[in-house]
Amino acid sequence: MPHDALPPDPFEGDPEDPARTLGEPEHDHPPMDEDERAELVSDLSDLAVYQALLEHRGVRGIVVDCGECQEPHYHDWALLRASLEQLLADGRMRPHEPAFDPDPGSYVSWEYCRGYADGVTATESAR
Repeated sequence: MPHDALPPDPFEGDPEDPARTLGEPEHDHPPMDEDERAELVSDLSDLAVYQALLEHRGVRGIVVDCGECQEPHYHDWALLRASLEQLLADGRMRPHEPAFDPDPGSYVSWEYCRGYADGVTATESAR
Protein backbone atom coordinates (compact mmCIF):
# COMPACT_ATOMS: atom_id res chain seq x y z
CA MET A 1 0.00 0.00 0.00
CA PRO A 2 1.46 3.40 -0.91
CA HIS A 3 1.62 6.11 1.69
CA ASP A 4 -1.88 7.35 0.76
CA ALA A 5 -3.04 7.31 4.38
CA LEU A 6 -0.56 10.09 5.08
CA PRO A 7 -1.26 13.64 3.93
CA PRO A 8 0.30 14.52 0.58
CA ASP A 9 3.39 16.72 0.39
CA PRO A 10 1.97 20.14 -0.60
CA PHE A 11 5.22 20.98 -2.43
CA GLU A 12 5.67 17.69 -4.29
CA GLY A 13 7.04 18.42 -7.76
CA ASP A 14 7.28 22.17 -7.07
CA PRO A 15 10.64 23.53 -8.26
CA GLU A 16 10.26 26.31 -5.68
CA ASP A 17 9.87 23.87 -2.78
CA PRO A 18 11.49 25.64 0.19
CA ALA A 19 12.72 22.30 1.56
CA ARG A 20 14.95 21.77 -1.50
CA THR A 21 17.66 23.87 0.09
CA LEU A 22 17.71 21.58 3.10
CA GLY A 23 18.86 18.52 1.15
CA GLU A 24 18.19 15.00 2.26
CA PRO A 25 17.52 14.55 5.98
CA GLU A 26 20.47 13.30 7.97
CA HIS A 27 20.09 9.81 9.34
CA ASP A 28 21.47 9.55 12.83
CA HIS A 29 20.91 5.80 12.82
CA PRO A 30 22.33 2.98 10.70
CA PRO A 31 20.24 1.32 8.00
CA MET A 32 17.77 -1.31 9.15
CA ASP A 33 19.30 -4.76 9.55
CA GLU A 34 17.52 -8.03 8.71
CA ASP A 35 16.37 -8.61 12.30
CA GLU A 36 14.85 -5.12 12.50
CA ARG A 37 13.20 -5.62 9.11
CA ALA A 38 11.74 -8.99 10.21
CA GLU A 39 10.43 -7.40 13.42
CA LEU A 40 8.79 -4.60 11.44
CA VAL A 41 7.14 -7.11 9.06
CA SER A 42 5.91 -9.01 12.13
CA ASP A 43 4.53 -5.78 13.63
CA LEU A 44 2.62 -5.09 10.40
CA SER A 45 1.18 -8.61 10.47
CA ASP A 46 0.22 -8.24 14.14
CA LEU A 47 -1.34 -4.85 13.44
CA ALA A 48 -3.66 -6.41 10.83
CA VAL A 49 -4.77 -9.06 13.35
CA TYR A 50 -5.31 -6.49 16.10
CA GLN A 51 -7.37 -4.27 13.82
CA ALA A 52 -9.49 -7.21 12.68
CA LEU A 53 -10.16 -8.21 16.30
CA LEU A 54 -10.70 -4.78 17.83
CA GLU A 55 -11.93 -2.26 15.26
CA HIS A 56 -15.50 -3.60 15.24
CA ARG A 57 -15.45 -3.23 19.05
CA GLY A 58 -14.91 0.53 18.72
CA VAL A 59 -11.13 0.62 19.12
CA ARG A 60 -9.79 3.27 16.72
CA GLY A 61 -6.10 2.42 17.00
CA ILE A 62 -3.06 2.20 19.23
CA VAL A 63 -1.64 4.58 21.81
CA VAL A 64 2.14 4.74 22.24
CA ASP A 65 3.91 6.55 25.07
CA CYS A 66 6.56 8.77 23.47
CA GLY A 67 9.94 8.57 25.15
CA GLU A 68 10.96 11.95 23.70
CA CYS A 69 8.07 14.18 24.73
CA GLN A 70 6.64 12.02 27.54
CA GLU A 71 3.16 12.31 25.96
CA PRO A 72 0.88 9.59 24.61
CA HIS A 73 0.62 9.48 20.80
CA TYR A 74 -2.67 8.19 19.36
CA HIS A 75 -2.41 6.40 16.00
CA ASP A 76 -5.46 5.36 13.99
CA TRP A 77 -5.10 1.94 12.35
CA ALA A 78 -4.53 3.28 8.80
CA LEU A 79 -2.04 5.95 9.86
CA LEU A 80 0.00 3.50 11.92
CA ARG A 81 0.01 0.96 9.07
CA ALA A 82 1.10 3.64 6.58
CA SER A 83 3.85 4.83 8.93
CA LEU A 84 5.20 1.31 9.47
CA GLU A 85 5.08 0.57 5.74
CA GLN A 86 6.95 3.78 5.04
CA LEU A 87 9.57 2.87 7.65
CA LEU A 88 9.93 -0.52 5.96
CA ALA A 89 10.24 1.01 2.48
CA ASP A 90 12.26 4.16 3.22
CA GLY A 91 13.98 3.45 6.50
CA ARG A 92 12.33 6.49 8.08
CA MET A 93 8.89 7.93 8.76
CA ARG A 94 7.57 11.24 7.52
CA PRO A 95 6.30 13.57 10.20
CA HIS A 96 2.52 13.52 10.51
CA GLU A 97 -0.13 15.46 12.35
CA PRO A 98 -1.15 14.02 15.71
CA ALA A 99 -4.73 12.95 16.23
CA PHE A 100 -6.93 15.95 16.98
CA ASP A 101 -8.61 15.72 20.36
CA PRO A 102 -8.54 11.90 20.50
CA ASP A 103 -10.75 10.00 22.93
CA PRO A 104 -8.18 8.03 24.97
CA GLY A 105 -10.80 5.36 25.64
CA SER A 106 -10.85 4.53 21.92
CA TYR A 107 -7.15 3.58 21.78
CA VAL A 108 -5.30 0.67 23.37
CA SER A 109 -1.63 -0.23 23.81
CA TRP A 110 0.32 -2.85 21.86
CA GLU A 111 0.43 -4.90 25.05
CA TYR A 112 -3.37 -4.82 25.35
CA CYS A 113 -3.70 -5.88 21.70
CA ARG A 114 -1.23 -8.73 22.19
CA GLY A 115 -3.03 -9.94 25.32
CA TYR A 116 -6.43 -9.71 23.63
CA ALA A 117 -5.20 -11.67 20.60
CA ASP A 118 -3.62 -14.29 22.87
CA GLY A 119 -6.93 -14.61 24.75
CA VAL A 120 -8.89 -15.08 21.54
CA THR A 121 -6.37 -17.67 20.33
CA ALA A 122 -6.54 -19.56 23.64
CA THR A 123 -10.35 -19.53 23.57
CA GLU A 124 -10.44 -20.80 19.99
CA SER A 125 -7.89 -23.55 20.81
CA ALA A 126 -9.96 -24.72 23.79
CA ARG A 127 -13.00 -25.43 21.62
